[in-house]
Amino acid sequence: MADQDLNDLGFGQVAAQQVHGRFLSKDGTPNTRKYGLGSRRWARFYRRALDMPWPGFLLWLIGIELLANGVFALAYLALGPGAVAGSDLMGLNDPFLRAFGFSVGIFTTVGTGTMHAIGSTANWLVAVESVGGPFYMIAGGGLMIARLMRPRSRVRFSQSAVVAPYRGGRGLMFRLINAGLSDMSETRVEVNLAWFEGPEENRKRQFHKLTLERDVVEFFTLHWTIVHPIDGDSPLRGATPDRLRAADAEFLVVATGLDDTFAARVSARTSYTWEETRWDAAFASMFVASVDETLTIDVDRLDRFDRLPEGATSKPAPAESIPSA
Repeated sequence: MADQDLNDLGFGQVAAQQVHGRFLSKDGTPNTRKYGLGSRRWARFYRRALDMPWPGFLLWLIGIELLANGVFALAYLALGPGAVAGSDLMGLNDPFLRAFGFSVGIFTTVGTGTMHAIGSTANWLVAVESVGGPFYMIAGGGLMIARLMRPRSRVRFSQSAVVAPYRGGRGLMFRLINAGLSDMSETRVEVNLAWFEGPEENRKRQFHKLTLERDVVEFFTLHWTIVHPIDGDSPLRGATPDRLRAADAEFLVVATGLDDTFAARVSARTSYTWEETRWDAAFASMFVASVDETLTIDVDRLDRFDRLPEGATSKPAPAESIPSA
């Protein structure tokens, strides 16, 4: 098979022609779905628990525990006022608070003080809660450890790519930063262009690996501007905003590197559609002054642009043999 037929990034030529919309979402997750594997609710719950932000994770963890204790408290109340005794010395006169405090003591295994269950049904309920509570605590603690020990990429990409003046012509550019506290080394970036080529009645989506000015850096501690020179050898030679729109162009980005803290490979992905590509714009500098002469950048400037001076726009590379939309 021809190299062009094999360059489909693993999607397959048949699937690549049938896809509508973008291949990768902005956060890098593929827009794919598989049927026939069942609901896999627990696996999805586990992945979501690992990926959600810490505030949301902690709120869910505490909320589920409070909800479970509230349900058990209502169960104790349903057994009557004599199901839980010994609360007089603890000053818990409210029936629900008495049952809730007793449930928390059983659920978390911290103890219930002078309170104790009365009757066979109440003691069976205590037995069930004393088994389920520790299991929940172990599961929650395991999820926290998994989140803390899981190597994760903290790479952030600029919201837009730009086509800016570059060495007498133009270049496709975007920026990324290492937003994590740990350093990354041996960081490599790969960019592929997916767009439709050929006449309207026989259009085919093709993939092109873009040549970068620099595709690997040894130390990635601050930020990095990725540049694809649009020269005579570039598939973007002679391209215009209308050409990218007609071809439904999407730039697929994959960044991989070595996390120095965990000594593990991590990766980050994103994509830029033709709508997220700005023309004849330039990124603003991210460097700021430092009192101790340390190299310092302002992360808030990741998506800032500078207005180009009058006449700074460069002519595009010639469009000889450029594929038609």
